[in-house]
Formats: sequence, structure tokens, C-alpha cells
Amino acid sequence: MRYSKYNIVIIGSGISGLYLANKLAENKNFNDGVLIVTKENLFSGSSALAQGGIVSVIPEINKGDTIESHIKDTLTAGCGLNNINTVKYVSENSSKIAQELIRFGVEFDKNEKKSLNFTLEGAHSHPRILHAGGDSTGRIIEEALVKRIKEKSNVEIYNNTMAVELLCDGNNTCKGVVVYNYMNNYHEAIYSSNIVIATGGIGQLYKLTTNPAVSTGDGIALAYNSGAEVENMEFVQFHPTALYCKDKQVVPLVSESARGEGAKLVDITGNYFAKNYHHLGDLAPRDIVARAISNRIKATNSEYVNLDISQIGIEKFKQRFPTITSLCKENNIDISNGLIPVVPAEHYFMGGIKTDLNGQTTIKNLYAIGECASTGLHGANRLASNSLLECAVFADALYNHLNENTITPPKKHDGKVQKILEKYFETNMLEDNEIEFIRAMFSNLKQIMTDYVGIERNFENLSKAKKIADDIQNKIEKINGESRLKYELLNALTVSKLIIDSAIKRTNSIGAHFRSDSNEAKTEKTQTNKGIVFNYDKILS
Repeated sequence: MRYSKYNIVIIGSGISGLYLANKLAENKNFNDGVLIVTKENLFSGSSALAQGGIVSVIPEINKGDTIESHIKDTLTAGCGLNNINTVKYVSENSSKIAQELIRFGVEFDKNEKKSLNFTLEGAHSHPRILHAGGDSTGRIIEEALVKRIKEKSNVEIYNNTMAVELLCDGNNTCKGVVVYNYMNNYHEAIYSSNIVIATGGIGQLYKLTTNPAVSTGDGIALAYNSGAEVENMEFVQFHPTALYCKDKQVVPLVSESARGEGAKLVDITGNYFAKNYHHLGDLAPRDIVARAISNRIKATNSEYVNLDISQIGIEKFKQRFPTITSLCKENNIDISNGLIPVVPAEHYFMGGIKTDLNGQTTIKNLYAIGECASTGLHGANRLASNSLLECAVFADALYNHLNENTITPPKKHDGKVQKILEKYFETNMLEDNEIEFIRAMFSNLKQIMTDYVGIERNFENLSKAKKIADDIQNKIEKINGESRLKYELLNALTVSKLIIDSAIKRTNSIGAHFRSDSNEAKTEKTQTNKGIVFNYDKILS
């Protein structure tokens, strides 16, 4: 067991964590130590994969756009379950964030007049999305933030390291965190009065996801296991258009911007179907489009639908979407015929660790920002390109909060903290057969989450999922020893069961949570020759 102290520990290295670290690094008040703990490296999270842009409401240069219209669009997509104060706060700060990112070195795309180019995405009433590199926004923002961090002497980085338990005392106060370096197989107790969880999403709980391998819900489990409140756990967003890659479980995203530029969804028979499900058609909220695609796949007995890009023009598409074009080529998909095979995949988590506008959780000195946090912005369904904005807005808010509050590491610890540490004095390696068993159990968990807790749910299937998850956890907890995979599976089980329990409790259908046995579904379901159709407008009202 090793021991150390830092003023602030940031667990996670996506845009939220890196933005906060950049702000802290500029302030001499934090010269005594900022630590970033990342499970792999600074680019291994979801942020670098974000093709879509970032919402920026700047009426003075983007004529016709207003904060009020962005608020309305966000509330509509979130089915009104959003926190109105959060939505207002985020929208009002979007212009500031764009300016700050530009100061950090992010070069957003410009139009022919050399001014910021605002584009349209699904469920937005006005073009207000800034992109970088066409469809490489997340990567370009992260590269700019990482470049600056590496130039700072007061920021240290722990690579290949997981946070495994918070050091919380008997007064509901966080005093530090235990981390595990799985490459060198040792634990370290880090004492700090400011622990920030910025660990991203939960995509690896599902068989098909756009999230990378590190997205196993670690931060949410970390906070919940220490007594922090979580909320909105039933709201899992499935992106409608992930690239269909047979036999792959982590699949690339085909940005919603493609539909914003004019691409249309067609089934394998060539029929355009989106208008049958919602008056906004291809640009309806993501949960609606995802269910529409899922229904068409079932109705046509196929594995995917196609995104018809011919209306954009192949050459124009290649220029506007170089990342998607490259991904298609890498996966042996020829786009010269104007068709890209797509399928829904788990993409974003609207629930998570409950926070206020400063990122403060229900445990003192413990904060959460980014996808792992539930700020109230998204409600039942995230509006496109609000995620990168949320990451930066709340990282900025937390920086301001930390700058105004004491940041001295704790000088002493009570018996509860010492008792937590005792279990980590010895670290046992797992046998190869135990690792293989854990891997098999993880695969089983992904399958049940996909089959029973996916785009559509019902009480019977949710109950089955809960029982199987409990059985898996009982087996894994009997294995004595540590490994990254074991920690990840236990975290995934914790978060999966929270999702299942929340999905059981919410018996109605709303947003990304669709209960096929709900009253809404039963009264609005009709059979047509085009498959199952739902009157979503009535459900949302």
C-alpha cells in the first residue's frame, strides 16, 4: 500500500476532467498538486470519439437563435423531466464555453465568410452546433486540452489506474480515494479534500455500444457504494445510427449531423420510413428514431437499415464527414452507392450521480461532472450536442466553486477510513481460469442488459435481468483476488442493477425509457404493414 496527498484528484480524463484540470493549472492557488487518474490514458475515453459538435447559443453572431429556443428544444427532447434551472444555466453559459475553448486552442470550423459555422442537428429548431474537423469535434477539443495539460508542471497523471473505493469518514465526508494500478498490481491511498469523478458512461454494460472499453460505469458505482445518491438511472440513450459492423461490439458512430445535412433513413427494401413514426422524421429525438429503426429491422427481418446519403452527394459527404468516410473504408463499407448500414447502439447515459450546479454530490467534498453526473440537463432523453457542452459548463462551474473554497488535504482520519484501508494491505493476483470465468460472466451481463433492459423493456424481462445479475454478482464476489476486469464487472453489476430497479419502478413510457407493457404503449400500439408504429406525440404530451 502506497500513500500520497493532492489538493485535488480528478478521476477520469475526458473533456470534463481535462477542462477542469486546465482551469486549475492556470491558477497559482492550486500549485500544490492536481492529480488526474485515468484507467488507460488521456485519449482512451468517449470524448475523443465524439463526432458531433457542441451547442453554442450566440445570438449576436448567429442571427435568429435564442437561449429561449434552445431551452425549449432541450425540454422537448427531455420530455419535460429536465431541471429547468439547470437547462437555463447551461444554455446561458454556452457562449462563454465556446470562447474559452477557442482560447484553449480549439479551432472550430468556419464558413466561406471565415466566421463560425453553425450547423443543424436532430430536434434542434435552429442551426447552433459548432464542429471541428468536420466530424472530429471531440478529438480536436481533447487534443487541445491535452496539449495544454502536458505543458503544466502542477498536474500529475496516473495512467493505467482505477479508482476502487472512496475514503469517506463517519460524517459523510470524502477524505480521499484508493486507486489500483493494474499494470504493476498495487493499491495507493490518496488523501484529498476534493475528489472529482469524471469517469464517463456505461456503454460496456451492453452488447453493442459506441463507447470504448473503459466505459464500465466505474464512477457511478464508486459514488453509490460510498452512499452518494444517484437518479434517473432508467434513462439509457441508444444512438439511432451506429455503423453496422458484423461481429463487432464496439461500433463507430455515424453522426446525427449526417441527417442534419440531409441524409435519409431507408430500410433494406429501400422504403423511407421515419415520417411514419414522427412528424420530424429523421430529425426526431433520438429515442424515437432508435425505436423506429429497431421496429423496421424486426419488421423486415434484417440486421440493419441504411442511411441514404445520396441527397447530400457522395463527394460533398466525404468532405463534410471525413471521419465517417474513413470508418466506412476501414470496415470495408463502400459508400459509392450512397448507402451506409446503420443500427441503434448504446451511446449515452442520462442518469448518474446526483449533483447540484457546482457538481457537488450528496457526499461532502465529492464532486461529479460529465456523463457520470446527473445534473438535470437531459431529462428523459439527451438533445444532440448538449453533452460536450454539459461537460465543459459544469467543469467551469466546479472550478469556480473550488477556487472559492478550502482545498487543503485532510490532516487526520477517523476509524472508518482506516478500516477501509485495511482490506488493501495485500493484493492477490487472479489465476488465468478465473479471469476467463469473469470475462464469460461479463459477456452474460451484456447479453441480458441488451435483451431485457434495452430499447424496449417490460416487467417480466426486467425481473429476469435482475435475478441473473444477482446470480452473477454472487459468483464473482466469491473469487478472492484483484484485477482490472473483476473491478469493472463488479462496477458494471452495481450500475446494471440500479438501471434495472429504476426501470421497474417507472411503469410509464417516457423518453429513452420505453415500457412495452405500459398503458401508453398498449393504447397507442397499432399493427400496420410497415411494422409496429407508436403515436409518440401523444405519449410525449
